[in-house]
Amino acid sequence: MDFRSRIQQLKEEKDAFILAHYYQRREIQEVADFIGDSLELSRKCADIPNSTIVFCGVYFMAEIAKILAPGKRVLIPYKNAGCLLADMAIPDEVELFKRRYPDAKVIAYVNTYAEVKAVADVICTSANAGDVIRKVDASKVIFLPDGNLGAYHSRFVDKEVITWKGYCPVHNRITWESIERVKAEHPDALVIVHPECPPEVTEKADFVGSTSQLVRFVAESSHNKFIVGTEEGTLYKMQLAAPDKEFLLPDPVPLCDQMKMITPERLIRCLEEGIYEVEVEPQIAEKAEKAIEVMFKL
Repeated sequence: MDFRSRIQQLKEEKDAFILAHYYQRREIQEVADFIGDSLELSRKCADIPNSTIVFCGVYFMAEIAKILAPGKRVLIPYKNAGCLLADMAIPDEVELFKRRYPDAKVIAYVNTYAEVKAVADVICTSANAGDVIRKVDASKVIFLPDGNLGAYHSRFVDKEVITWKGYCPVHNRITWESIERVKAEHPDALVIVHPECPPEVTEKADFVGSTSQLVRFVAESSHNKFIVGTEEGTLYKMQLAAPDKEFLLPDPVPLCDQMKMITPERLIRCLEEGIYEVEVEPQIAEKAEKAIEVMFKL
């Protein structure tokens, strides 16, 4: 039995629904029931009818599924699929910052673990970070953990944005030089990038947006060629959305090895054995959910 057939069989047997992030391997995205960025996946979690959710992403994403769907069994195919950006913020340090800036609201990027979300005032994603910063009831905000994302959105708001010193290793390695190497051979290509990229990149790009916004942009654009400054897995969805267009990646190719820890073999084993169930301590989940709900209200 081939991979797709086996996954379909297991989904029916286990009453499972597979969520996958855009940065997953192509084979994983092909068998997922829903593909999205962090905001889209968060919204989807609450109304999945199945009893089991299998989250093909990194661990903090699976935590969100458990927080927003506490009655579901949430599995992750590889429990050590982590996020170095999420590792760059811990609750103790956030509490110290809150005491240092008592009049500031804490905005925690979704790329944080549940314990950090629990000490934040509101959560945001790359798709709605600008709106959250603008609408939160404070003239001063602490934005964590991605300093590049916070710095990008601080350009467009009349507020003091105190940025954390964290960064996404995948996006932070995308330099303008790595884009220019490709642009030199394809001068007609539009440069579109994720706001987790360094300022030197977001300031020069033709379009800056979250993963879902980048996918939507290429589908709607009249241009036919793009240099895409984000993780290479996104090209799968772009090619589906705009099959007649050409997509190029910076040199070297941006690749998240943690996202790629989810393999077809691990997904099959996860479904067969029901391993790597995700749990979040109830008190932490309750506080984190409040911060997530504030995001949805804003």
